[in-house]
Amino acid sequence: MRHKQKGVTLILSLIMLVLLTIMALSSFTIGKSSLQVVDNAQQQAQAENAAQAMLDQVVSTPTFAEAPGNVLDNSNCPAGTAPPPNSRCVDLYGDGKTVIVVAMSPQPFCTQVKSIPAASLDLTKEQDQACIVEEKQQFGIEGVVSGASLCSDSMWELNAQATERVSQAKAVVTQGIEMRVSNDAVSTACP
Repeated sequence: MRHKQKGVTLILSLIMLVLLTIMALSSFTIGKSSLQVVDNAQQQAQAENAAQAMLDQVVSTPTFAEAPGNVLDNSNCPAGTAPPPNSRCVDLYGDGKTVIVVAMSPQPFCTQVKSIPAASLDLTKEQDQACIVEEKQQFGIEGVVSGASLCSDSMWELNAQATERVSQAKAVVTQGIEMRVSNDAVSTACP
């Protein structure tokens, strides 16, 4: 005696096949999304690192206090690009292609200047030895020493904006620094 088959096994197999296909597609989508998140995080970190490295380079430039708006030159940028002034192109992979453009935007600016009294200088430090001659007063009795040294402590705010060229990922790093400068530099760059 033959029993009639009703096709239940076939229907269950098709349902299982559809469920497995849906699971495979969703795991593929989740994996792709995870890769995009990791790639975006990597590009963001690279932009932040490039901006911080540029700030470190700017601060260590000897001419920073005299011309803070012209510390970086964009001569290393490829021809045909128009990077902003006071910027630098960064080649991360050493293949000659610009990956990130870092610009000092807005330009570095001096927030505060404080004259250093000659009595507070430590002559054992090399940076203080250049400041040992006291300034003459600009007012009052002529020839009287004011007690101020030839140096001042200046406080600066620096902002570096890094932009990754392909994805347009941006990172802004803001840093405040204090640096000892000659009073001549203060009068021009930090009025």
